[in-house]
Amino acid sequence: MSSKPRTARRDRPADAGAQQPGQSAARPKNAESARDRKASLAAARQAERRSKQRRRIAVWTAVAAVAVAAVVAGLFAIYHNSSSSSSSSSSSGAGAYPYQVGSPGPGQAAPEFTLAASTGGNISLSAYRGKTVLLFFQEGLTCQPCWDQITDLQGHAAQLKVAGIGQVVSITSDPVSAITTKAHDMGLTVPVLSDPGLAVSQAYHANGYGMMGASRDGHTFILVGPDGKIEWRADYGGAPKYTMFLPAASLLADIKAGEHPSS
Repeated sequence: MSSKPRTARRDRPADAGAQQPGQSAARPKNAESARDRKASLAAARQAERRSKQRRRIAVWTAVAAVAVAAVVAGLFAIYHNSSSSSSSSSSSGAGAYPYQVGSPGPGQAAPEFTLAASTGGNISLSAYRGKTVLLFFQEGLTCQPCWDQITDLQGHAAQLKVAGIGQVVSITSDPVSAITTKAHDMGLTVPVLSDPGLAVSQAYHANGYGMMGASRDGHTFILVGPDGKIEWRADYGGAPKYTMFLPAASLLADIKAGEHPSS
């Protein structure tokens, strides 16, 4: 009896790539944990950057707030001091603001002039013959208080009229186009005359009492009577205080008191 050859059974080697028990869940979990750690670290870094940015913004905001507060406080102090000074001067009446008296002065003939005006055309001093005219020589566009002075005089037109002043005329060395624009913007009806060559200012020696030297007028008031002669003069713009504004009440008090120049 013949027997068939027996084929030896060989076990196939285990698949090298097969996952061993207990390992199939471990690797994905480890990878997921690593991703979570990276995400958490990135989020923490971003949160830290945002926190630093917020702190910087808060610091700059605080600095800006302090700066703005300082500016506001400074402006308030200036306004408060100016208001207090004006109130004190108005209540003290004549002599509250020092001034000098230049030449030509009281009793002398007022030099004639014809100048371009902010109200249009030309204005001559002779056109006001028979009226008392208050001439106001001022520094011009670089001096806002000078323009505020015109506004104040315009607002006290009734008081000026009671004092016998029939007309206020301002004179400065700026071009007529510029002063026309300025007067229009400020709603001024008082004529502002242009004396760019300083011929009229020099005739009245009004350019000898300003902060800018002889190149501009100071703060000079000259009262010209109906006969064309100077009745009163005050040069407020001279050293050492260089007054660029005085309340109309103080001006009227000085005119009423007559000449009392400062030493």
